Amino acid sequence: MKLHQTKSKRKRGVVLTPTGLQRLQEAILAWEILENKGDRLTLEELSRQINISAKTLSRLWSLSASIDQKTLKLCFSAFNLEINEEDYTLLNQENETEISGFLSESSSIQVENHWSYPNGAVPLDSPFYVERPPIEELVYQQVTQTGCVIRIRAPRQMGKTSLVLRVCAFAKTQKYHTVHIKCSQIDSQCFTDLNKLLRCLCWQIAKQLGININLDELWDEEVGCKLSCSLYLQNYILKQSNSPIVLVLSDVDRFFEYPHIAGDFFALLRSWCEEARQNHNWHKLRLVVVYSTEHYISPDINHSPFNIGLPIRLHEFTQQQVEDLARRYGLQWTDGKESAKLRSVVGGHPALIQLALYYLSSGTMTLGELIQEAITNGGIYRHHLQQHWVKLQANPNLVRVYTKLVAANQSVVIDPIDAYKLESLGLIDFEGDRIVPRCELYRAYFSKHFSTMV
Repeated sequence: MKLHQTKSKRKRGVVLTPTGLQRLQEAILAWEILENKGDRLTLEELSRQINISAKTLSRLWSLSASIDQKTLKLCFSAFNLEINEEDYTLLNQENETEISGFLSESSSIQVENHWSYPNGAVPLDSPFYVERPPIEELVYQQVTQTGCVIRIRAPRQMGKTSLVLRVCAFAKTQKYHTVHIKCSQIDSQCFTDLNKLLRCLCWQIAKQLGININLDELWDEEVGCKLSCSLYLQNYILKQSNSPIVLVLSDVDRFFEYPHIAGDFFALLRSWCEEARQNHNWHKLRLVVVYSTEHYISPDINHSPFNIGLPIRLHEFTQQQVEDLARRYGLQWTDGKESAKLRSVVGGHPALIQLALYYLSSGTMTLGELIQEAITNGGIYRHHLQQHWVKLQANPNLVRVYTKLVAANQSVVIDPIDAYKLESLGLIDFEGDRIVPRCELYRAYFSKHFSTMV
């Protein structure tokens, strides 16, 4: 039969091209804006959305490992995309390891010059993590200290999660246990009641440590939820551990939206910090608190965890750091020239810098084209900007405040609560007493969009 005569002896897979990767990433970003309130999907969430494994997704993003054609079509159809011929190329699976020399059918650019699309935290094995001395050395040294508290503060997409990944990796080299709780992932209903919240917290700690949770038996309603929580940690979790436990609490700013429980929760954290320094039973606890802004914080200084421990503030990349990162992407830049042009538009914003270098290294556009498109219509940053736009529109008062800010040529007085919200989004910066848009890209884009609302 013809079917048997034409059957290939080699199993053929497909590799995503840079064009296909760009189309798929843009479709995912559009879906996140429309369907996910602008929040980015993690690799695991994306895996569930498409119904393929995270390992397969990693192969797809690499642009160097093949997957079968049906899986590729599934990835595209999940985000309402029709797959085109220029989105992929056929590859003999036995030649997969030789992909670094392969030339895409739709481009003369070598695949080996393309890197994974920058999305979220910088992986531990990535060559594109930019150290900001002496921060890494400080946190590594501090996490080994009995009863340490580390406070990492920076707006969104400034590198907090990337640093936390490295803190946890270092802790594991010291044979410590690590627990990372992302407060943004806790159900809203848990924030309605402190008892629910603390039980949820204890459940996650035990689960991540692989300890039998046993909450109902150990939780004593008679003594109150705060004491029950503390006793659970001291007499059950810490007592079972032979090594220190690094407890990372990310996105703790979320508590600021729930003032009826924020005060009690932060006071409890403060008490753990003090116990860890004074009480032998708590010596194994290392606490890392991660947040975007503290301008909305006004708790009693004697009951706050935000004025103790090692404060770490992540700032934007310097010009030297941008040029170093450009070299890692294989770009041959003149010292002080191209980096200055890029920073004049996006400042040293880590996420925006990474995205620009990714596209420039692919050869799909020049720096001049990137800057021109970014200023006129958002260009490669349009989805990043649309995410901010969606979040701003959800709060009409913030729209009014930011409208005044982007149009002002001098200092504007802003309510502290509005400043907290805008800084946590990463939309503003502080120059002395002045509050200004974080970068020229934001000023240009939002000035244009605000003008259409008049």
